[in-house]
Amino acid sequence: MPTRVKICGVTRIEDADLAVELGAAALGFNFYAPSPRSIDPARARAIIRRLPPFVTTVGIFADQADADRALDVAREAGVDLLQFHGPRFPMLDGALAGFPIIRAVPVGQDFRAESLADLKAAAFLLDTFDSVLKGGTGRPFPWPVAREAKKYGAVILAGGLTPENVAEAIRQASPFAVDVASGVESAPGVKDPHKLRAFFAAVARTDHGFGDDRIEPFTGTGNGR
Repeated sequence: MPTRVKICGVTRIEDADLAVELGAAALGFNFYAPSPRSIDPARARAIIRRLPPFVTTVGIFADQADADRALDVAREAGVDLLQFHGPRFPMLDGALAGFPIIRAVPVGQDFRAESLADLKAAAFLLDTFDSVLKGGTGRPFPWPVAREAKKYGAVILAGGLTPENVAEAIRQASPFAVDVASGVESAPGVKDPHKLRAFFAAVARTDHGFGDDRIEPFTGTGNGR
């Protein structure tokens, strides 16, 4: 099964168009105001309305305990799924029952895959733990952890992915999907066409068994994305 690609932090129609042309399965729109990639719901809706069918759109929220507020934003923007980052989460039922939920899970030294068994979500987005950032850390974590997490649901691999390392990440984690934002950007919220093309090409080569085997397995350090 091919690895799906989610391009996160979309703020421009030209970036959305290119990502879709290259084969993106999903586009993420960040509604967390402090993020440098934040977008207001009306602007997101303008982009979403121009997308072709069969492209999934994801509304991203962080530290959001108010389910009604998240629902209002999601409906105004017209997204298909909701993605929640902590530390606060709304009740993932009731008002949000009509939306599939992606639960972002920070992966630190104390992370245990079995902790996912008690969480309700359509998929888990694994990102590197940071004591300050709510997501988008730009740093990888040991990718085999994600392979273990697959026992508990679909895993979306995030955290420091770039065109240079995504092949090895896929080989080590075998995720349902990969998620990238700053790893394919020239500035926050501005995607770099060359990096986007290189990222998709690396994923395709790896899925077809033509990845670069010279890359050494990840050891737990990196320069971020």
